[in-house]
Amino acid sequence: MINNDNSEKKDEEQTIDNNSESLKEELKEEQTIDNNSESLKEELKKTKIELEETKKNAETNLNKLKYMMADFDNYRKQIEKQMTSTIESNKSNLLSQFLTVHDDYQRAFDIIKKNQDLDEVFLDGLQGILKNLDNILQSEGVTPIETIGKILDPSKHDVISFSYNDDLPENTITNEIRIGYMLNDKVLRPSLVEISKKNIMNNNIDESN
Repeated sequence: MINNDNSEKKDEEQTIDNNSESLKEELKEEQTIDNNSESLKEELKKTKIELEETKKNAETNLNKLKYMMADFDNYRKQIEKQMTSTIESNKSNLLSQFLTVHDDYQRAFDIIKKNQDLDEVFLDGLQGILKNLDNILQSEGVTPIETIGKILDPSKHDVISFSYNDDLPENTITNEIRIGYMLNDKVLRPSLVEISKKNIMNNNIDESN
């Protein structure tokens, strides 16, 4: 009987020990899970920080790219503007030289035209050449500046003489010494003109009367 009691007591103790070991294992597993959970939280936190930094770097690089593209676009526009300006300047210089040849030919033709002994066919040929020269100028956007009867525009007309005329408004263009030309909306060559002036002496006499 005593042996049975001892045996049962040993079994109980063994059971308690087993339960204790099992509890320890469970606690150990829970501790491991907790540790893993904390480790996972740290990893997630670290990953989130890295993602934020990556996002900021991406935004910074994107802004830099936008600035670079804007700078390049401005540079491209500046180069195009400079090229256009250079082309227009070279074109203006070339057309100005062409106008000199045109003027010389016009003067020569006007002199030749006065010779009544010249063959009419010959004169028609010269007239045709002059017309072709005019067509070339017109095709390039070159047009004569209006003068006679117009009021002086200093941006288009250069005054080289004047005449007294009380019947006309002050600074009315009365004579064109040299034809001026526009290249599209810019002055290629100003006109040389004569303008009207009021006779001050006549005005003083009229006022005294």
